[in-house]
Amino acid sequence: MSVEKVDTLVVGAGQAGIAASEHLTRNGIPHLVLERARIAERWRSERWDSLVANGPAWHDRFPGMTFTGDPDAFVGKEGVADYFVDYAKKFNAPVRTGVAVTSVTRNPAGPGFVVETSEGTIQAARVIAATGPFQKPVIPALIPETPGLTQMHSTAYRNPAALPPGGVLVVGAGSSGAQIAEELLQSGRKVWLSVGPHGRPPRAYRGRDFVWWLGVLNKWDSEATPGAEHTTIAVSGARGGRTVDFRRFAAEGMNLLGRTQSFADGSLTFAPDLAANIAQGDANYLSVLDEADAWVARNGLALPEEPAARDILPDPACMTHPVLSLNLAAEGITTVIWATGFAVDFSWLKTNAVDEAGRPRHLRGIGAEPGIYFLGQPYQTRRGSSFIWGVWHDAKLVADHIAIQRSYLAYDGPGTPAA
Repeated sequence: MSVEKVDTLVVGAGQAGIAASEHLTRNGIPHLVLERARIAERWRSERWDSLVANGPAWHDRFPGMTFTGDPDAFVGKEGVADYFVDYAKKFNAPVRTGVAVTSVTRNPAGPGFVVETSEGTIQAARVIAATGPFQKPVIPALIPETPGLTQMHSTAYRNPAALPPGGVLVVGAGSSGAQIAEELLQSGRKVWLSVGPHGRPPRAYRGRDFVWWLGVLNKWDSEATPGAEHTTIAVSGARGGRTVDFRRFAAEGMNLLGRTQSFADGSLTFAPDLAANIAQGDANYLSVLDEADAWVARNGLALPEEPAARDILPDPACMTHPVLSLNLAAEGITTVIWATGFAVDFSWLKTNAVDEAGRPRHLRGIGAEPGIYFLGQPYQTRRGSSFIWGVWHDAKLVADHIAIQRSYLAYDGPGTPAA
């Protein structure tokens, strides 16, 4: 049986894989993109129905194509997925869908790698792991399977009507948890939200969206703080985009709790840290306003002042008298939604580019194993690396590196000296 051979194999056809394909195409590098399902599948089938992009359309896109419609709108998940399908068509990206990669190993008979897939074996000189950071949903092993209690990760949540009747506890107050909890509250559900440490930026300030402020304040290019590569951020584009405010959630009837700690005898316990966590979010929020005001003054920009943005609602009772234990059945809670993030899963990448803990070993996406590359990892080169526009720029760096390596390999050595 003949084995298919390719110069560069890209694994994944989400935003990272499509960006990689564009830059490989521009560099004239033969390649193939394999996708286990459809292009941008996670946007379609692993997110809730009302999800929108967390940044406005003018910003959360690739440089080569705009979204149709209002540039200040927050595009729905299907619109985002359709965008990547259309973008791939622009340059005839060689995407093969419905093919899962099961393993990548060094080629024992020569250079490159042997790639086992659901459709057969491929030999590749190089492999780009473009599967991104949101691979394996994390659900803490805290609450055992309990009759009458449905547990799910946020990736399985679709809409309020799809849940069993009863109250809902959402664990995790980053962007996903905050948006899901608010949607459930607006639907008439009784909602509890477990809030851990977080950043809480303004959705917009002085007539400019938060993503614009990150740009002019040079925050998108910041590097990760060692030990704090992931920071939980509560920001939302839902309902036209507005600032996440946990005090407002409480005023509207949501029950706020501290970090979820343990479970026993039908009850969850929570850390007495709710007030501290919300105060930390407030400090982050106000610091952004301070930096924005200073930037406006320094640059003499005529942006309207917004003093009301500094108004902070009074501490609700759940902050001053926190609930530290909750009996789920007694409170009528029938669903727990774990908005607790993701782990990477590179179990298929059986090379030295992955460490003992399964994390990628790379420098700006260039793997420790020669010929292996990564795209879409948090802080791969900057804060913006795992965002739509950021991964496009990282993909250029990776594709350019591959082009340089190929140019070295194409060199045959010095010519024969003239007689």
